Amino acid sequence: MTDDRVLMGIDLGTTGAKGVLVTLRGDILAQHETHYGFDIPRPGWAEHDADQAWWGSVCTISRALLAQVELRQGQLAGVGCSAIAPTMLPLDAAFRPLRPAILYGIDTRAAREIDELTEQFGTERIFERTGQFLSAQSVGPKVAWYRRHEPELYARTAKVVTATSYLTYRLTGRFVVDNYTAPYFTPFFDVGKLAWSPEFVEPICPLSWLPETAWATEMAGVVTAKASEETGIPAGTPVAVGTADAASEAVSAGALEAGDLMIMYGTTMFLIQAVAGYRRHRDLWASVYLQPGQAALAAGMSTSGALIRWFRDQFGQPEQEAEARGEGNAYQLLSESVAQIPAGSDGLIALPYFSGERTPINDPQARGALFGFTLKHTRAHVYRSCLEGIAYGLRHNIETMAEVDAMPERLVAVSSGVRNSLWVQICSDVTGLPQQVSEHTVGAAFGDAYLAGYAAGIFHDAQPLKDEWVKIARVVEPNPVVKPTYDALYAVYRSLYPHTRDDMHALAKLTNE
Repeated sequence: MTDDRVLMGIDLGTTGAKGVLVTLRGDILAQHETHYGFDIPRPGWAEHDADQAWWGSVCTISRALLAQVELRQGQLAGVGCSAIAPTMLPLDAAFRPLRPAILYGIDTRAAREIDELTEQFGTERIFERTGQFLSAQSVGPKVAWYRRHEPELYARTAKVVTATSYLTYRLTGRFVVDNYTAPYFTPFFDVGKLAWSPEFVEPICPLSWLPETAWATEMAGVVTAKASEETGIPAGTPVAVGTADAASEAVSAGALEAGDLMIMYGTTMFLIQAVAGYRRHRDLWASVYLQPGQAALAAGMSTSGALIRWFRDQFGQPEQEAEARGEGNAYQLLSESVAQIPAGSDGLIALPYFSGERTPINDPQARGALFGFTLKHTRAHVYRSCLEGIAYGLRHNIETMAEVDAMPERLVAVSSGVRNSLWVQICSDVTGLPQQVSEHTVGAAFGDAYLAGYAAGIFHDAQPLKDEWVKIARVVEPNPVVKPTYDALYAVYRSLYPHTRDDMHALAKLTNE
């Protein structure tokens, strides 16, 4: 008899969530998505309402998926969730959110605490223990910020979790975070021991505030009766520990073997390369991966899809109006508008640091710039230069990976941004590297479903993923004709930041004050 069990995967992103029901052979039976924004109470801040954006989306999506497919009792074999990470959400003694969640590296409020904790613990000591330096991506400085600026809430805190941990708790009643995400709680996690480090945690918060740690493929527990009432998922369904959205994106693309690089074209751009053995780079993020014996090297840009959306919202009114009339997608129309703009945008270069920047410059006070304007430049030039600026940042990260003998051998492009074919093509042209584009663009939710299969004991390795689940739709080849142009402009791009860094910091100080 054919095994007709199905798996559910749900992923929470920065501006929306997606979910899928998938057969054990990797066929998508149902999918649903929701949309929400993130709040920016002040420049450099980014927050989510955890119950509304996170748990509310899980409840909505799970019910929508189950309404699309009539399942027999016991047919849903497992559930897996992923989410943006690392986020910082404090909970009270009843495990209710005390404030909106502070998001990952796009929230740069803790710059002062980064400097203070780096001085307190020592740069090299932090790096030796965690494999990373403190940055806007780190949870530790954000907890320190919370202690300083919201002491009354801090005094009522019982737990600090990231988004995936919160979802797992709401589903199972257990607080757990996976070993891939835990190192981003810098400086709390000892990556060598795979455990929280009291000497780094306790000067900032009680050790008891932090969740347990486990592997992403393990079972966190089963859906409780209360969670079943809210989500429609049958009580007793196994739930995976889960992981960060980018790691699940990598699973969805089958990027699990050494040399595989996943490029996530999302609101932010995130890269994960599976590497042969744990290795560190001072400007990147090192971590273990999804299972024992696996390691990863990661990188992330703060503003990629968000920059494209910013341009559409601020300058793409004609395209948005055309979309409203049913005349095409606004992003596609913008891409068509730059068809006649040559590679290199006639010398206009964008620094895509509109929300500071994560790797490899790790500067929350960096600022975006458009450099090289002349009177011949048009709106279309600006749009193309934004796409190219993101591609230059991607190349910068890939070249940084190569410095520790981690030059990728296979690039796989994932997430909804791959629908912007011009953006993906420019990234291949600038890097000079081909990219495989997965057939499925639902992204991390697809990987979450596979992780649910691990947790349920159905899968024991990645073979079914590679043999049946992952299908490559197309390969984007770089255009060698434009390589000399991009090589020359990339050199200018690399020069711009160090020459303008002090001025960026001065502007950041002025605007933040």
